[in-house]
Amino acid sequence: MKGIPILLAALTAVAMLASSAHAAESSKSSSDKTPEKIANVPAARKVVTHSSIEIDGKMIRYTATAGTIVLRNEKNEPTGSMFYVAYTEDGVRDLAKRPVTFLYNGGPGASSNWLTMSGLGPYKVNLVNGAAMPPAPYSVVPSHESILNVTDLVFVDAMGTGFSEIGGKGKGKTFWGVDEDVKSFGQFIQRYLTQNDRWNSPLFLYGESYGTTRSAALAYYLQDQGVAVNGVILQSSVLNYFDGSPGSDDGYVFDLPTFAALAWYHDKIPDKPASLPDFIEQARRFADGPYAQALWQGDDLPQAQLDATAEQMHRFTGLPVEYLERAKLRVTGAEFRKELMLPEREHIGRYDGRYVATDASAIASRPSFDPSDQQISPALNQGYLWYVHHVLGWKTDHEYVGLSFDAFKNWDWKHSPPGGFGSFGRKQQLPDVAQDLAAAMRRNPYLHVLSENGYFDLATPFHATEYDLDHVTLSPKLRKHIQFAYFDSGHPIYINPDALKAMHSTLDAFYRNTLEADAAGAAH
Repeated sequence: MKGIPILLAALTAVAMLASSAHAAESSKSSSDKTPEKIANVPAARKVVTHSSIEIDGKMIRYTATAGTIVLRNEKNEPTGSMFYVAYTEDGVRDLAKRPVTFLYNGGPGASSNWLTMSGLGPYKVNLVNGAAMPPAPYSVVPSHESILNVTDLVFVDAMGTGFSEIGGKGKGKTFWGVDEDVKSFGQFIQRYLTQNDRWNSPLFLYGESYGTTRSAALAYYLQDQGVAVNGVILQSSVLNYFDGSPGSDDGYVFDLPTFAALAWYHDKIPDKPASLPDFIEQARRFADGPYAQALWQGDDLPQAQLDATAEQMHRFTGLPVEYLERAKLRVTGAEFRKELMLPEREHIGRYDGRYVATDASAIASRPSFDPSDQQISPALNQGYLWYVHHVLGWKTDHEYVGLSFDAFKNWDWKHSPPGGFGSFGRKQQLPDVAQDLAAAMRRNPYLHVLSENGYFDLATPFHATEYDLDHVTLSPKLRKHIQFAYFDSGHPIYINPDALKAMHSTLDAFYRNTLEADAAGAAH
């Protein structure tokens, strides 16, 4: 079921050891050893390292920059400094042919440490696939699945998270909201492009979880600011928050194909078929057809139809027929996580349902924690901090904020959609940014979108994303600019090494095809 996602658990900021093999010796330099504070905002500074990584058989020499950019208000007064880690290929003579991609996690209120260590950049944390990670020491190693072969990368921490600091004339409410957040990222991107002479480079946005909400709205915001985006990559999307209203059955329909994927993975399916994609396609047809029709009848559903639908649900979800009938066919994601493995006295993860753990109570209807969060987040958090300090050479007394609960609690969910809302231009109380993305595509007919989805993600189920992107009233020509990709993983798709390799191939093709289409359009 869709809703307001919290991407990361609280950060365990502990120093640690990690092993790392690298292709070349790193050289470090700092542009500002003792930055002075201006109006309670640290002056912008950079720490630069140089190294290399082999990707697809080719050695890529690159510069890594850990730094900050100061944001300012309309009066040119500083409001805070935004932290980023950038990787740029060395020796590029024509930057107009080298894309730059801005990447970020979500929350809202989450830093971007997970994506930074995902393997999309030149380093990653080695994780146990689908099972709990032992404590430190962790293995931080080069990532040969990085997409640095096709694009420069800039990983950005949202304001008030990571090493991004609010100060000067800035306050939490300056940044903590759907539209406020988009504005801050828009300003950061434009300042980065100016400071690094990248205004004529192809521009891509990559968001995970709430980061997809940001990307969809940001693509339209930048277009409105006179900045065209070449491509948007949405990983584990949440685009429309409207469907969680009381009495709505949409969430149950959207969840069912993910239930089917997880029941298949955990061998809970009667006469389990060999092909997961084929089985999921059957689940989609059942969810959108007989299941949705049964739900829409509410309490008027005849007993015979209830029995038949429950039997079909059992074949897709593995849940007992009697349980499904008592639930009137309506099972939430949390209830499914508990019920699927109840005979084993275990429950499964929300962000990645492949992860399993025991719970405090074997009879509770909902799990007490998410094993797919707790079993991997320390490795990514601690691995990131070791990497930033020891490999990138970023030294600071500022406490790293992995997840800002203040930002999440105080988030302003109201959103001004393209063209306003209603006859008086009122804001949406909850955002539907799929419309922003569609508006950006209409204004920029060369904008391409890639939707990456994990089959085992219960936080942002893929069928909800399919629905949202299929209901934005695009022309058939523009509709072809939206591509879907699916992976045998969960919310953080890159956790599965095989999925990370598949992501690399998918992204490699997406960048190349998008740039080729843009070049063909320019030739006309």
